[in-house]
Amino acid sequence: MHKSHRISNINEAGSDGWEVFLKARQMISEGVNVTELSIGEHDVRTDKSILDAMHVSALAGNTGYAMVPGIQSLRQAIAERVQERTGVLTGVDNVLITPGGQAGLFATHAATCDPGDRALYVEPFYTTYPSTLRAQGLEAVSIPTRSHFGFQPQRADIEKFVQDARSLLINSPNNPSGAIYSHDTMSMIADVCSTHNLWLISDEVYETQIWSSRHISPRSLPDMQERTLVIGSMSKSHAMTGSRIGWVVGPPDMIRHLIDFATNTTYGVAGFVQEAALFALAQGVKFEENIAAPFKRRREMTLDILKGFKTVKAIDPQGGMYVMLDIRATSLSGIEFANRLLDRHHIAVMPGESFGQSAAGHLRIAMTIADGAYRDALRTLCQFATEFADS
Repeated sequence: MHKSHRISNINEAGSDGWEVFLKARQMISEGVNVTELSIGEHDVRTDKSILDAMHVSALAGNTGYAMVPGIQSLRQAIAERVQERTGVLTGVDNVLITPGGQAGLFATHAATCDPGDRALYVEPFYTTYPSTLRAQGLEAVSIPTRSHFGFQPQRADIEKFVQDARSLLINSPNNPSGAIYSHDTMSMIADVCSTHNLWLISDEVYETQIWSSRHISPRSLPDMQERTLVIGSMSKSHAMTGSRIGWVVGPPDMIRHLIDFATNTTYGVAGFVQEAALFALAQGVKFEENIAAPFKRRREMTLDILKGFKTVKAIDPQGGMYVMLDIRATSLSGIEFANRLLDRHHIAVMPGESFGQSAAGHLRIAMTIADGAYRDALRTLCQFATEFADS
Protein backbone atom coordinates (compact mmCIF):
# COMPACT_ATOMS: atom_id res chain seq x y z
CA MET A 1 0.00 0.00 0.00
CA HIS A 2 1.10 3.56 -0.72
CA LYS A 3 2.62 5.60 2.08
CA SER A 4 2.60 9.39 1.90
CA HIS A 5 5.88 11.10 1.16
CA ARG A 6 5.28 13.16 4.30
CA ILE A 7 5.25 10.13 6.58
CA SER A 8 7.92 8.07 4.81
CA ASN A 9 10.32 11.04 4.69
CA ILE A 10 10.23 11.80 8.44
CA ASN A 11 13.56 10.08 9.06
CA GLU A 12 15.69 11.12 6.12
CA ALA A 13 18.10 8.39 5.02
CA GLY A 14 16.54 6.12 7.65
CA SER A 15 18.24 7.76 10.64
CA ASP A 16 16.74 9.76 13.48
CA GLY A 17 19.97 10.18 15.45
CA TRP A 18 18.96 7.86 18.26
CA GLU A 19 20.85 4.72 17.20
CA VAL A 20 23.39 4.71 20.05
CA PHE A 21 20.63 5.37 22.59
CA LEU A 22 18.53 2.51 21.20
CA LYS A 23 21.56 0.21 21.20
CA ALA A 24 22.10 1.02 24.88
CA ARG A 25 18.46 0.33 25.70
CA GLN A 26 18.71 -3.04 23.92
CA MET A 27 21.76 -3.89 26.02
CA ILE A 28 19.85 -2.96 29.18
CA SER A 29 16.94 -5.21 28.14
CA GLU A 30 19.46 -8.05 27.84
CA GLY A 31 20.66 -7.52 31.40
CA VAL A 32 23.75 -5.39 30.76
CA ASN A 33 24.39 -2.68 33.37
CA VAL A 34 24.63 0.50 31.28
CA THR A 35 25.28 3.98 32.66
CA GLU A 36 23.01 6.28 30.67
CA LEU A 37 24.22 9.82 30.03
CA SER A 38 22.12 10.04 26.91
CA ILE A 39 18.67 11.42 27.65
CA GLY A 40 17.33 14.58 29.28
CA GLU A 41 15.32 12.91 32.00
CA HIS A 42 15.63 14.15 35.58
CA ASP A 43 17.04 11.60 38.01
CA VAL A 44 14.53 12.98 40.55
CA ARG A 45 10.96 12.35 39.41
CA THR A 46 7.94 14.65 39.59
CA ASP A 47 7.50 15.98 43.13
CA LYS A 48 4.92 14.12 45.20
CA SER A 49 3.03 17.33 45.94
CA ILE A 50 2.40 17.82 42.21
CA LEU A 51 1.26 14.24 41.83
CA ASP A 52 -1.01 14.66 44.84
CA ALA A 53 -2.58 17.73 43.22
CA MET A 54 -3.11 15.73 40.03
CA HIS A 55 -4.64 12.86 42.01
CA VAL A 56 -7.01 15.12 43.94
CA SER A 57 -8.11 16.83 40.73
CA ALA A 58 -8.81 13.53 38.99
CA LEU A 59 -10.74 12.14 41.95
CA ALA A 60 -12.77 15.34 42.03
CA GLY A 61 -14.04 14.47 38.57
CA ASN A 62 -11.74 16.59 36.43
CA THR A 63 -11.38 13.75 33.91
CA GLY A 64 -13.67 14.90 31.10
CA TYR A 65 -12.88 16.99 28.07
CA ALA A 66 -10.97 20.11 29.07
CA MET A 67 -11.21 23.38 27.16
CA VAL A 68 -9.03 23.02 24.06
CA PRO A 69 -7.11 26.30 24.58
CA GLY A 70 -6.44 25.26 28.18
CA ILE A 71 -8.20 26.08 31.42
CA GLN A 72 -8.46 29.81 31.97
CA SER A 73 -6.61 29.84 35.28
CA LEU A 74 -3.56 28.06 33.84
CA ARG A 75 -3.44 30.28 30.76
CA GLN A 76 -3.61 33.30 33.08
CA ALA A 77 -0.83 31.96 35.31
CA ILE A 78 1.44 31.37 32.31
CA ALA A 79 0.64 34.82 30.89
CA GLU A 80 1.58 36.43 34.20
CA ARG A 81 4.76 34.35 34.43
CA VAL A 82 5.84 35.32 30.92
CA GLN A 83 5.05 38.99 31.46
CA GLU A 84 6.97 39.09 34.73
CA ARG A 85 10.04 37.41 33.24
CA THR A 86 10.18 39.24 29.90
CA GLY A 87 8.52 42.59 30.57
CA VAL A 88 6.24 42.04 27.57
CA LEU A 89 2.52 42.65 28.08
CA THR A 90 0.97 39.17 27.93
CA GLY A 91 -2.63 38.05 28.49
CA VAL A 92 -4.72 34.91 28.29
CA ASP A 93 -5.33 35.49 24.56
CA ASN A 94 -1.58 35.13 23.98
CA VAL A 95 -1.46 31.60 25.42
CA LEU A 96 -2.38 28.13 24.15
CA ILE A 97 -1.85 25.07 26.35
CA THR A 98 -0.34 22.10 24.48
CA PRO A 99 0.50 18.46 25.27
CA GLY A 100 4.16 19.25 25.86
CA GLY A 101 6.69 21.31 23.96
CA GLN A 102 6.83 18.83 21.08
CA ALA A 103 3.17 19.45 20.25
CA GLY A 104 3.96 23.16 20.33
CA LEU A 105 6.80 22.67 17.83
CA PHE A 106 4.51 20.81 15.47
CA ALA A 107 1.63 23.26 15.80
CA THR A 108 3.69 26.41 15.30
CA HIS A 109 5.20 25.12 12.08
CA ALA A 110 1.80 24.02 10.81
CA ALA A 111 0.58 27.55 11.53
CA THR A 112 3.44 29.41 9.87
CA CYS A 113 4.38 27.22 6.89
CA ASP A 114 2.60 25.50 4.00
CA PRO A 115 3.71 22.13 2.56
CA GLY A 116 6.77 22.66 0.40
CA ASP A 117 7.85 25.82 2.23
CA ARG A 118 11.40 26.23 3.51
CA ALA A 119 11.70 26.15 7.31
CA LEU A 120 15.05 26.93 8.94
CA TYR A 121 16.50 25.61 12.19
CA VAL A 122 19.85 26.16 13.87
CA GLU A 123 22.48 23.51 14.58
CA PRO A 124 23.17 21.87 16.90
CA PHE A 125 19.49 21.04 17.27
CA TYR A 126 17.19 18.94 19.39
CA THR A 127 16.88 15.66 17.52
CA THR A 128 13.21 15.96 16.58
CA TYR A 129 13.54 19.35 14.87
CA PRO A 130 14.23 18.21 11.28
CA SER A 131 11.81 15.29 11.46
CA THR A 132 9.07 17.51 12.89
CA LEU A 133 9.43 19.77 9.85
CA ARG A 134 9.64 16.94 7.32
CA ALA A 135 6.54 15.36 8.88
CA GLN A 136 4.64 18.41 7.63
CA GLY A 137 6.04 18.28 4.13
CA LEU A 138 8.39 21.21 4.70
CA GLU A 139 11.84 21.72 3.27
CA ALA A 140 13.84 21.45 6.49
CA VAL A 141 17.09 23.42 6.21
CA SER A 142 19.69 23.56 8.98
CA ILE A 143 21.88 26.58 9.74
CA PRO A 144 25.45 25.56 10.63
CA THR A 145 27.28 26.95 13.64
CA ARG A 146 30.81 26.45 14.98
CA SER A 147 32.04 25.27 18.35
CA HIS A 148 34.79 27.92 18.43
CA PHE A 149 32.01 30.54 18.42
CA GLY A 150 30.34 28.69 21.28
CA PHE A 151 27.69 27.55 18.77
CA GLN A 152 26.34 31.10 18.49
CA PRO A 153 24.76 31.45 15.02
CA GLN A 154 26.30 33.96 12.63
CA ARG A 155 24.30 36.25 10.36
CA ALA A 156 26.10 35.24 7.18
CA ASP A 157 25.29 31.58 7.80
CA ILE A 158 21.58 32.30 8.24
CA GLU A 159 21.38 34.56 5.20
CA LYS A 160 22.86 31.86 2.94
CA PHE A 161 19.61 29.93 3.33
CA VAL A 162 17.02 32.59 4.05
CA GLN A 163 15.69 33.07 0.52
CA ASP A 164 12.07 31.83 0.26
CA ALA A 165 12.11 30.68 3.91
CA ARG A 166 9.00 31.18 6.03
CA SER A 167 10.27 30.45 9.55
CA LEU A 168 13.35 30.17 11.72
CA LEU A 169 13.46 27.85 14.75
CA ILE A 170 15.93 28.60 17.55
CA ASN A 171 16.58 27.02 20.95
CA SER A 172 18.21 29.01 23.77
CA PRO A 173 19.30 27.81 26.29
CA ASN A 174 20.32 25.23 23.76
CA ASN A 175 19.93 21.49 23.81
CA PRO A 176 22.46 19.95 23.18
CA SER A 177 25.24 22.54 23.48
CA GLY A 178 24.26 24.42 26.66
CA ALA A 179 24.82 27.71 24.79
CA ILE A 180 22.71 30.74 25.67
CA TYR A 181 22.36 33.14 22.76
CA SER A 182 23.83 36.52 23.64
CA HIS A 183 21.99 39.83 23.32
CA ASP A 184 23.97 40.55 20.17
CA THR A 185 23.04 37.17 18.71
CA MET A 186 19.36 37.57 19.55
CA SER A 187 19.31 41.11 18.14
CA MET A 188 20.90 39.85 14.94
CA ILE A 189 18.34 37.04 14.66
CA ALA A 190 15.50 39.51 15.23
CA ASP A 191 16.85 41.80 12.53
CA VAL A 192 17.21 38.92 10.05
CA CYS A 193 13.61 37.86 10.73
CA SER A 194 12.33 41.40 10.29
CA THR A 195 14.38 42.01 7.15
CA HIS A 196 13.32 38.76 5.48
CA ASN A 197 9.79 38.58 6.89
CA LEU A 198 10.29 35.33 8.82
CA TRP A 199 8.31 33.91 11.69
CA LEU A 200 10.64 33.26 14.62
CA ILE A 201 9.83 30.14 16.64
CA SER A 202 11.70 30.23 19.94
CA ASP A 203 12.00 27.01 21.96
CA GLU A 204 12.64 28.18 25.53
CA VAL A 205 11.95 25.03 27.56
CA TYR A 206 15.29 25.33 29.43
CA GLU A 207 14.77 28.96 30.52
CA THR A 208 14.84 28.03 34.22
CA GLN A 209 18.27 26.39 33.95
CA ILE A 210 20.67 29.31 33.60
CA TRP A 211 24.23 28.94 34.92
CA SER A 212 25.98 31.89 33.31
CA SER A 213 25.07 34.65 30.86
CA ARG A 214 21.41 35.77 30.69
CA HIS A 215 18.42 34.31 28.89
CA ILE A 216 16.73 36.69 26.46
CA SER A 217 13.37 35.84 25.00
CA PRO A 218 13.33 37.33 21.48
CA ARG A 219 9.66 38.26 21.92
CA SER A 220 10.94 41.02 24.23
CA LEU A 221 12.99 42.68 21.48
CA PRO A 222 11.65 45.66 19.50
CA ASP A 223 9.00 44.82 16.88
CA MET A 224 9.22 41.07 17.55
CA GLN A 225 5.97 40.41 19.43
CA GLU A 226 3.95 40.04 16.23
CA ARG A 227 6.34 37.64 14.51
CA THR A 228 7.51 35.47 17.44
CA LEU A 229 5.99 32.24 18.77
CA VAL A 230 7.50 31.03 22.04
CA ILE A 231 7.34 27.39 23.15
CA GLY A 232 7.43 26.62 26.87
CA SER A 233 7.01 23.48 28.92
CA MET A 234 6.73 22.12 32.47
CA SER A 235 8.96 19.17 31.55
CA LYS A 236 12.36 20.61 32.47
CA SER A 237 11.37 23.37 34.91
CA HIS A 238 9.24 21.10 37.13
CA ALA A 239 10.42 17.56 36.22
CA MET A 240 7.02 16.81 34.64
CA THR A 241 8.31 15.16 31.46
CA GLY A 242 5.70 12.40 31.33
CA SER A 243 2.77 14.69 32.11
CA ARG A 244 3.00 16.27 28.65
CA ILE A 245 2.11 19.85 29.49
CA GLY A 246 3.45 22.89 27.64
CA TRP A 247 2.34 26.05 25.89
CA VAL A 248 2.72 28.41 22.96
CA VAL A 249 2.81 32.18 23.48
CA GLY A 250 2.20 34.43 20.50
CA PRO A 251 0.03 37.11 18.89
CA PRO A 252 -3.71 36.67 19.70
CA ASP A 253 -4.71 36.21 16.05
CA MET A 254 -2.19 33.40 15.60
CA ILE A 255 -3.23 31.81 18.91
CA ARG A 256 -6.85 31.76 17.66
CA HIS A 257 -5.74 29.83 14.58
CA LEU A 258 -3.62 27.51 16.71
CA ILE A 259 -6.69 26.77 18.83
CA ASP A 260 -8.47 25.66 15.64
CA PHE A 261 -5.47 23.46 14.84
CA ALA A 262 -5.48 21.94 18.34
CA THR A 263 -9.20 21.23 18.08
CA ASN A 264 -8.45 19.04 15.07
CA THR A 265 -5.27 17.38 16.34
CA THR A 266 -4.70 16.98 20.07
CA TYR A 267 -8.09 18.21 21.32
CA GLY A 268 -6.51 19.69 24.40
CA VAL A 269 -4.78 18.44 27.55
CA ALA A 270 -6.32 16.46 30.41
CA GLY A 271 -7.86 18.78 33.00
CA PHE A 272 -6.26 17.04 35.98
CA VAL A 273 -2.83 17.48 34.39
CA GLN A 274 -3.51 21.17 33.86
CA GLU A 275 -4.62 21.55 37.48
CA ALA A 276 -1.36 19.91 38.59
CA ALA A 277 0.61 22.30 36.39
CA LEU A 278 -1.23 25.25 37.93
CA PHE A 279 -0.34 23.96 41.40
CA ALA A 280 3.30 23.47 40.34
CA LEU A 281 3.63 27.02 38.98
CA ALA A 282 2.19 28.38 42.23
CA GLN A 283 5.14 26.89 44.16
CA GLY A 284 7.30 29.73 42.87
CA VAL A 285 10.87 30.32 41.80
CA LYS A 286 12.49 28.53 44.75
CA PHE A 287 10.81 25.28 43.74
CA GLU A 288 12.17 25.64 40.20
CA GLU A 289 15.64 26.41 41.53
CA ASN A 290 15.56 23.18 43.55
CA ILE A 291 14.69 21.22 40.41
CA ALA A 292 17.60 22.84 38.57
CA ALA A 293 20.13 22.58 41.42
CA PRO A 294 21.55 19.10 40.60
CA PHE A 295 22.48 20.20 37.09
CA LYS A 296 24.13 23.37 38.31
CA ARG A 297 26.14 21.28 40.79
CA ARG A 298 27.14 18.70 38.16
CA ARG A 299 28.13 21.43 35.75
CA GLU A 300 30.73 22.63 38.25
CA MET A 301 31.79 19.03 38.84
CA THR A 302 32.22 18.54 35.09
CA LEU A 303 34.40 21.60 34.62
CA ASP A 304 36.53 20.59 37.60
CA ILE A 305 37.11 17.04 36.29
CA LEU A 306 37.98 18.26 32.80
CA LYS A 307 40.82 20.38 34.19
CA GLY A 308 42.79 17.14 34.51
CA PHE A 309 42.39 16.08 30.87
CA LYS A 310 43.70 17.75 27.71
CA THR A 311 41.97 15.46 25.21
CA VAL A 312 38.42 16.41 26.16
CA LYS A 313 37.21 20.01 26.15
CA ALA A 314 33.85 21.38 27.27
CA ILE A 315 31.91 23.90 25.25
CA ASP A 316 30.96 26.42 27.94
CA PRO A 317 27.73 24.99 29.43
CA GLN A 318 25.83 28.21 30.13
CA GLY A 319 22.46 26.55 30.71
CA GLY A 320 20.48 23.32 30.57
CA MET A 321 21.10 19.80 31.84
CA TYR A 322 23.78 18.86 29.31
CA VAL A 323 27.40 19.51 28.52
CA MET A 324 28.87 19.29 25.03
CA LEU A 325 32.34 17.75 24.91
CA ASP A 326 34.81 18.27 22.08
CA ILE A 327 36.64 14.95 21.52
CA ARG A 328 38.16 15.75 18.11
CA ALA A 329 41.64 15.26 19.58
CA THR A 330 40.90 11.52 19.56
CA SER A 331 40.56 11.59 15.74
CA LEU A 332 37.27 9.71 16.14
CA SER A 333 33.86 10.90 15.10
CA GLY A 334 31.29 11.33 17.82
CA ILE A 335 29.47 8.25 16.53
CA GLU A 336 32.62 6.10 16.58
CA PHE A 337 33.59 7.28 20.06
CA ALA A 338 30.08 6.80 21.48
CA ASN A 339 29.80 3.27 20.12
CA ARG A 340 33.25 2.27 21.38
CA LEU A 341 32.57 3.79 24.80
CA LEU A 342 29.30 1.87 25.02
CA ASP A 343 30.90 -1.42 23.92
CA ARG A 344 33.96 -1.13 26.17
CA HIS A 345 32.68 0.62 29.29
CA HIS A 346 28.89 0.35 29.01
CA ILE A 347 28.49 4.13 29.17
CA ALA A 348 25.89 5.61 26.82
CA VAL A 349 26.27 9.16 25.48
CA MET A 350 24.80 10.92 22.46
CA PRO A 351 27.18 11.54 19.53
CA GLY A 352 27.30 15.13 18.39
CA GLU A 353 26.34 14.07 14.87
CA SER A 354 22.86 13.25 16.20
CA PHE A 355 22.37 17.02 16.49
CA GLY A 356 23.79 18.06 13.11
CA GLN A 357 27.17 18.14 11.42
CA SER A 358 28.12 21.32 13.28
CA ALA A 359 28.57 19.10 16.34
CA ALA A 360 30.57 16.36 14.58
CA GLY A 361 33.44 15.18 16.74
CA HIS A 362 31.56 16.14 19.90
CA LEU A 363 29.46 14.30 22.48
CA ARG A 364 26.41 15.40 24.41
CA ILE A 365 26.53 14.31 28.05
CA ALA A 366 23.29 14.42 30.03
CA MET A 367 24.03 15.33 33.66
CA THR A 368 21.07 13.26 34.79
CA ILE A 369 22.36 10.58 37.14
CA ALA A 370 23.45 10.69 40.77
CA ASP A 371 26.61 12.69 41.51
CA GLY A 372 28.88 9.76 42.36
CA ALA A 373 27.93 7.68 39.33
CA TYR A 374 28.16 10.76 37.11
CA ARG A 375 31.63 11.61 38.39
CA ASP A 376 32.89 8.05 37.81
CA ALA A 377 31.39 7.83 34.32
CA LEU A 378 32.82 11.18 33.21
CA ARG A 379 36.30 10.27 34.46
CA THR A 380 36.11 6.94 32.65
CA LEU A 381 35.07 8.74 29.46
CA CYS A 382 37.98 11.17 29.72
CA GLN A 383 40.49 8.39 30.39
CA PHE A 384 39.10 6.46 27.44
CA ALA A 385 39.57 9.50 25.20
CA THR A 386 43.18 9.81 26.37
CA GLU A 387 43.90 6.28 25.13
CA PHE A 388 43.06 7.31 21.57
CA ALA A 389 44.94 10.58 21.74
CA ASP A 390 48.07 8.75 22.90
CA SER A 391 47.83 5.98 20.31
